Amino acid sequence: MGSLLRRPTGRSGLVHAITPEDAGWRYVGFDLWRLSPGEMAAGELEGREAILVLVEGRAEVTAGGEHLGELGGRMSVFERSPPHCVYIPPGTAWQARATTPCVIAVCSAPSPGGRPVQLLGPDGIVLEQRGTGTNARHINNIAMEGRDVADSLLVTEVFTPAGHWSSYPPHRHDEDCFPDLTYLEETYYHRLDPSGCFGFQRVFTDDLSLDETMAPADHDVVLVPKGHHPCAAPHGVEMYYLNVMAGPRRAWRFQTHPAFAHMVGPRSG
Repeated sequence: MGSLLRRPTGRSGLVHAITPEDAGWRYVGFDLWRLSPGEMAAGELEGREAILVLVEGRAEVTAGGEHLGELGGRMSVFERSPPHCVYIPPGTAWQARATTPCVIAVCSAPSPGGRPVQLLGPDGIVLEQRGTGTNARHINNIAMEGRDVADSLLVTEVFTPAGHWSSYPPHRHDEDCFPDLTYLEETYYHRLDPSGCFGFQRVFTDDLSLDETMAPADHDVVLVPKGHHPCAAPHGVEMYYLNVMAGPRRAWRFQTHPAFAHMVGPRSG
């Protein structure tokens, strides 16, 4: 698997292309395109569904031969407005032509197919607060369990204010023992404001057989194959991340690290 911290391969075009084979796991895929006006992104995945997230900027999008028009609204993720998103079924060709500087995420996971191309946002996505005090952060629920919009994918955006913690208390979802716990692989696509700064993320198991602490920069991706995975935004630095999760069951059930159980009780899901 190598390092869990993945740097972009460039500043334009396809800058992340994370496949299950590359990540050393079975379910989650994540691509990221950074486009200038007039540039194109395109794809087609056999046996895998995808959710396109217009992270920033606008683009003309076509999927399955259907012209969906110009999508996208916010020019910066830190506007916190709900994103424009599109569900793409397996084996369906799509393309996007940027009409402004544009960042497009392609979140993917296995699917038997059968769902149509569907717009998932901004309608139906409402910014919600999770946590209190310096654990408070804000969530755009794109495709979590409560929205029946995918077969495998769970996708959400998280905005963490400067000086706050996120994905905290530390928790894990790395065993398939529903309803107490589900196995979900996960990627974090990080953005930071100011962009030249850094955040922190630690990925570790209870027995510390995996224990990696990273300082993700703007546009970096962190892989979470197992274990706990808290983040921290330094003082004066706002953190955004786009989460992609998938596993054998489309359900998010997690367990809090035992040392932090006093914050939420013995189990939280």
